[in-house]
Amino acid sequence: MTIARSLLLFALAAVAEIGGAWLVWQGVREQRGLVWIGAGVVALGVYGFVATLQPDANFGRILAAYGGVFVAGSLAWGMVVDGFRPDRWDVVGASICLVGVLVIMYAPRG
Repeated sequence: MTIARSLLLFALAAVAEIGGAWLVWQGVREQRGLVWIGAGVVALGVYGFVATLQPDANFGRILAAYGGVFVAGSLAWGMVVDGFRPDRWDVVGASICLVGVLVIMYAPRG
């Protein structure tokens, strides 16, 4: 159950961080205004909080592993929200990152 909880927390963190960054992007680059930017800042704060709920106590490990989730999640967000079409190299790169997440977080340690 700990791995399932950890994976769920990574997914929630990704939605908060990627969504927050997207909202700021929309507010600034697409000139949607301060409300969008403010909502993005709040979502980014939620991301920071969710990351602290991971069962592993090592900040560096959590953030390093989350980097792989962020890479794959960003491509997925772009597909769903912006109609982005990743090429095979995007998919290969994201897959490598996700394997890295699994190794960093869930490899047996002595």
